[in-house]
Amino acid sequence: MPHLRIASVNVNGIRAAVRNGLHSWLDAADVDILTVQEVRGADEHLEAAFPGWSILHDAATAKGRAGVAVVSREPALASRTALGSDDFDSAGRWLEADFLLGDTPLTVVSAYVHSGEADSPKQDEKWKFLDAMEQRMSQLGADGALALITGDLNVGHRPLDILNWRGNVKKSGFLARERAYFDRFLGATGEPVVGQEGIGRGMVGQLSDTRLHVTEGGGIGLGWIDIGRAHHGEIDGPYTWWSMRGKAFDNDSGWRIDYHLATSPLAARATGYSIARAATYAERWSDHAPVIVDYVYE
Repeated sequence: MPHLRIASVNVNGIRAAVRNGLHSWLDAADVDILTVQEVRGADEHLEAAFPGWSILHDAATAKGRAGVAVVSREPALASRTALGSDDFDSAGRWLEADFLLGDTPLTVVSAYVHSGEADSPKQDEKWKFLDAMEQRMSQLGADGALALITGDLNVGHRPLDILNWRGNVKKSGFLARERAYFDRFLGATGEPVVGQEGIGRGMVGQLSDTRLHVTEGGGIGLGWIDIGRAHHGEIDGPYTWWSMRGKAFDNDSGWRIDYHLATSPLAARATGYSIARAATYAERWSDHAPVIVDYVYE
């Protein structure tokens, strides 16, 4: 059955990734569409990294920061970068590209959520981004559409997604309020969501803001599917990011923060999920590993 192979990876700087071995992986990966996060470069650097590919790039407002791209064997039919209100700067963090899966329209997103820092202005920007992302996901997932959000989302959804989760419950990336967004992203379509804290988002007045985010509309599931968790089931990891410091990679002390989140009709077509973890620390070309999924069509 024909398939479209889509991979996503935070390259931690495209120029460094190329120097350190990105091409060795890419040449063997047989990828049709690659979404890239943390480009930290200009168009010319992507063109040098992916000669012969069609390239879409949204750079961050601050030079040398963030940056997302979608590179593909065939050109996208259309693309968009707007996310949230006009006064919200999402540059370099959200890029939508339209393709065809067989004869059916497919939207692929390369997303790079802020890393954040608890109780700081950096975290405030992360909340704004997650709010805008949630609103856009409700639009992308309407009417049985095929849509896919890939990339470094900088949140470990559940304790299974972080080896040392107990040591991170008060740190950005595993805050209860962050995880509650994912409870809603992945909750059954239109159904009230009860988060991991056992509290529904709509229960205003019964929860503290540090435990769960409360906004208008209550806690209603959007019905998206976490392809990685659906594929692997209830096991630890497999992780997609390891610190470059210490023995985190060798000890597999990682985080699963890179995702393929698919609408239900697209998730039904997903096969062959894998994480391209380097064989050794010395062979790494990023602190993240590529996430690869085949999406089949008739």
